[in-house]
Amino acid sequence: MSHPHPGLGTPPPLPPDGLRIVALGGLGEIGRNMTVFEFDGRLLVVDCGVLFPETDQPGVDLILPDFTAIRDRLDAIDAVVLTHAHEDHIGAVPYLLRERADIPLVGSRLTLALMVAKLAEHRISPVTIEVREEQTQSFGPFNCEFFAVNHSIPDALAVAIRTPAGLVLHTGDFKMDQLPLDGRLTDLGGFARLGREGVDLLLSDSTNAEVPGFVTSEREIAPVLDGVFRDAKKRIIVACFASHVHRVQQVLDAAEAHGRSVCFVGRSMVRNMGVARDLGLLRVPTGLVIDLRDVGALPDRNICLVSTGSQGEPLSALSRMANRDHAIQIQAGDTVVLASSLIPGNENAVYRVINGLARWGAKVVHKGVAKVHTSGHAPAGELLYVLNATRPSNVMPVHGEWRHLRAHGALAEASGVPADRVVLADDGMVVDLVDGQANITGVVPCGYVYVDGLAVGDVGEPSLKDRRILGEEGFITIMVVVDAASGKVVGGPELSTRGFSDTHDAFEQVRGLVTETLAEAMRSGMVDVGALQQLVRRTVGRWVSDTYRRRPMIIPVVVEV
Repeated sequence: MSHPHPGLGTPPPLPPDGLRIVALGGLGEIGRNMTVFEFDGRLLVVDCGVLFPETDQPGVDLILPDFTAIRDRLDAIDAVVLTHAHEDHIGAVPYLLRERADIPLVGSRLTLALMVAKLAEHRISPVTIEVREEQTQSFGPFNCEFFAVNHSIPDALAVAIRTPAGLVLHTGDFKMDQLPLDGRLTDLGGFARLGREGVDLLLSDSTNAEVPGFVTSEREIAPVLDGVFRDAKKRIIVACFASHVHRVQQVLDAAEAHGRSVCFVGRSMVRNMGVARDLGLLRVPTGLVIDLRDVGALPDRNICLVSTGSQGEPLSALSRMANRDHAIQIQAGDTVVLASSLIPGNENAVYRVINGLARWGAKVVHKGVAKVHTSGHAPAGELLYVLNATRPSNVMPVHGEWRHLRAHGALAEASGVPADRVVLADDGMVVDLVDGQANITGVVPCGYVYVDGLAVGDVGEPSLKDRRILGEEGFITIMVVVDAASGKVVGGPELSTRGFSDTHDAFEQVRGLVTETLAEAMRSGMVDVGALQQLVRRTVGRWVSDTYRRRPMIIPVVVEV
């Protein structure tokens, strides 16, 4: 397998007959999926998603792909192809359209409907081009053919991209459920047809590459949900992704069978299910769905709430319920179903919510105790089917952490792809497909872009480091007034702390030490205020480290009179 190495530099000019592929997100991580294809000076973008922050990124709302590498070439983008409507594939589109509003968005009916609804909240009216499976359409020099794939959201697509450089197949996220609820199978026959034509490069979903075998059918969730509804004596609250139309359909079916009314809770859940119903992708029996304000008028045994928050998001409806900060108050005897998987990095947040729900007496049913979720991503057995059907000359695993990418690379080799044709790249790595072979040829700038409130890109690693220190160790402020002429401390030191200690006299010993150190420094000729502040910082920092073995943020203020 070829892989990134520290010696990479700026990529060379792309040969006239070459295709360049650069992932600006989605490699080595679950999220932020965005891949840029370049041919003959024109660009095609596949997906533009967000990554959700982890606990070591305090205050961050979203993480975007880094547009730096294409910012001065936005006019060269012929289209953005959206494979499906999950946030990790469409969530960053509003931020890209802020930089060029008329970039055409290409996608299936549901994908574009959810995208348009999201963009309306950003007050953006996009240019959209609706496509469907078995359709071919060109965008600049890129001839794109679309294929149905089965995923945990309806209307997902794979895209085959043809240029004079060769044929590339991007699977998007997919699985091969043989009994999907909507009857829409992954088009393995279409993939095989491409294989006979000759796939020069396969970019394929790697999320479950470490998982052996084949995916559990979505239909197997229904009997488990039926049992939960049959046994529950009070309210049922089901938490799942706001885009998982198939899972919500099964909840609606179970609720109807057991005489429960359904209420959607959470802005994105209400919005997405409304769109799915309007498109005929969600069957909602008349009178089944009620408004939140009508829930209190019904007996608990006749209520089912479908909520966001299956990943423990702090501001989600379920988290607020667990914290007793929501109109729905969890009661003893309620049943809460977490009908989703755990996204890596979210485990602690999810279990915090589970414990919060259990504290108030709720029975919590999750994937660890019942089959209430099945993955939307192909395991190793299904990835091998795709590899064998397409017989690609080159393989580039995408959409996964490094362990997933390597596992997928090993599957590719096992299926017969030569090791030097398996390309393991990182975000920002430039992969050129020239004369039928894909190689890493360089690197472009590609970092994390943080969204904090309304600010985009204003927060960087230095600010996050400061936030982590503040959150873990607190801070100390020391104010001192000095008379440089006399070399004396004439005011202070005054110390104040936050998040360090509740003991009022914790710093009494250091006051005299700061005064003596400053007086000695000024007697030796140190009069620069900046230098005196650094001296105070070092003095207090050394004392705190020796006394408490802690490293708070120290903010010295020296005022000269």
